Amino acid sequence: MSRHPEVKWAQRLDKVYVTVQLPDAKDVKVNLEPDGSFTFSGTAGSSNNSYELKLDLFDKVNVEESKINTGVRSIFCVIEKAEKGWWKKLLRGDGKTPHYIKVDWDKWVDEDDDAGDKLDLGGMDFSNFGGMGAEGMDDDLEDTDDEEQEVDKLQNAEKTEEAHPDAKMEAASST
Repeated sequence: MSRHPEVKWAQRLDKVYVTVQLPDAKDVKVNLEPDGSFTFSGTAGSSNNSYELKLDLFDKVNVEESKINTGVRSIFCVIEKAEKGWWKKLLRGDGKTPHYIKVDWDKWVDEDDDAGDKLDLGGMDFSNFGGMGAEGMDDDLEDTDDEEQEVDKLQNAEKTEEAHPDAKMEAASST
């Protein structure tokens, strides 16, 4: 019996990002058809569980320009739309979106904010859908805490001034 992997997606005017989250996936097969049919299969886990997925994307796609990267933790696909435009949703049809498909808020851009900006793919090595991508995609992106550290410093300085108002005067008079 096959299972469904978790899928995250986001879009731009000209492309859709689809990430199949399946750590240590083996025997990965991804197929994309011009009509928007997207299929995935692979195995993962210590029991080599089988995972399969078939998505009927909202509209037609450009297979030749689309790319895939098979990494250690996920399979990342950049699917080029056949025609530029915002899709109302990922899948065609009126049915409810399956529970294993979620919006990728890290990559999401609102329609009003999309000025053709390119997503920074961190130098990932992509190959076309006909082959396999490079191994070792690293999903761990470090976030900097510079702003939080600055706010903490200001708050600590204010607390020190409140607790020791004379210290501020002494520092000012010694200059």
